[in-house]
Amino acid sequence: MVAEFIQALPDSWETRRLDDVATIIDSLHKTPCYSDAGRAMVRVTDVQGGFLDVSDALRVTEDIFQEFTRRYAPKRGDIVFSRVGSYGNASYVNIDTPFCIGQNTALISPRINGRFLHLFLQSAEARQQIEKVVVGSTQKTISLKSISGLQIPVPPTEELESIAHILGKLDDKIELNRRMNATLEAMARALFQSWFVDFDPVRAKLDGREPAGLDAYTAALFPAHFQDSPLGHIPQGWEVRSLDQIAHFLNGLALQKHPPGDGPTLPVIKIAQLRKGDSTGADRCNTELAPQYIVEDGNVLFSWSGSLEVELWCGGQGALNQHLFKVTSHEFPKWFYYLWTLYHLDEFRLIAAGKATTMGHIQRVHLTAAKALVPPPVLLKAMTHIMAPLIDQIIANRTQSRTLATLRDALLPKLLSGELRVAEHTETSEAAA
Repeated sequence: MVAEFIQALPDSWETRRLDDVATIIDSLHKTPCYSDAGRAMVRVTDVQGGFLDVSDALRVTEDIFQEFTRRYAPKRGDIVFSRVGSYGNASYVNIDTPFCIGQNTALISPRINGRFLHLFLQSAEARQQIEKVVVGSTQKTISLKSISGLQIPVPPTEELESIAHILGKLDDKIELNRRMNATLEAMARALFQSWFVDFDPVRAKLDGREPAGLDAYTAALFPAHFQDSPLGHIPQGWEVRSLDQIAHFLNGLALQKHPPGDGPTLPVIKIAQLRKGDSTGADRCNTELAPQYIVEDGNVLFSWSGSLEVELWCGGQGALNQHLFKVTSHEFPKWFYYLWTLYHLDEFRLIAAGKATTMGHIQRVHLTAAKALVPPPVLLKAMTHIMAPLIDQIIANRTQSRTLATLRDALLPKLLSGELRVAEHTETSEAAA
């Protein structure tokens, strides 16, 4: 397949080795001591494709950082490549935050347009080459020598720049949506913390102050006193309910019992799909399922076994597999039961970690033991006017990003093979991007 791809390239294109168009730097082959603060160290788990995100990366001290960057300090425009385990992923560096790379990764410093090179390294053609040279059974690895020898299609400079420009616009919008969602999610969590955990508006009124950040109508709906409850002091007039009293937790099906046939099929949404946020490459099942087991964009999904996660699913229609709850409510708005479930996630993870089994999990009794505070309906409605738009926008951004990624992935092979030719940056292409 690789040979056929190269032979089919336009005559004006070249095929060059990766080490002809980029400098490839290996990481130090040692495991450092991590610290609670300091510089970011990017490991294989941080290399997910798209743009590099170091916000959740582990940290190392300045001395270790200097040791790992002595030969080369990563910079904007570089590409981080994973070599072991989740091998063959490439993340583009579009940040100026200093970081270093940990073992089992490599750094690619392009001498051609880095966006173009990154796009190719994410393509099916690059993946075919990588699969031919990866070694190992239990721990798959691609060597630095094999990375260096990857064959890269290189069009004339103007065409190369145009491809990078057109597809880069789509990636830029996807990244902008991701950043916007990070801000929206932080806002939603901060409001939830203020209202339901710290009780800031109630404390302000108790002290004779106006609650900050609220309009007069909403502020007036918060009580000015506390009452005793099984959870301690809570705002006056609020109720304590169990998590499974504010939402219905529907467990998925053993979908291997619904194999795909000759008719229409659905992707099976398992924990792996929930974690990566899409159903690409998922198993399939038939569509002869009760409607409640169909997953749609915007559904709240909660994996209660193995890797416990709570997510707003935006990966397209699918089928709910076992070990996942679809969380719904006929009484309460989505933001309310989503954020309360998310609030208890760390507690649920501790419970699962304490299970003496190969796969930690929680049980329904833990949903009953987890409590939620319920304000009076008129206050809940006012809160919803503030919270619902944040959650709705998060879902809209994620759904749009999936559409843009689908468009990019459809254009990518056609542009990289020369099947679809571009010559210059045009207003039309920029508007489409």
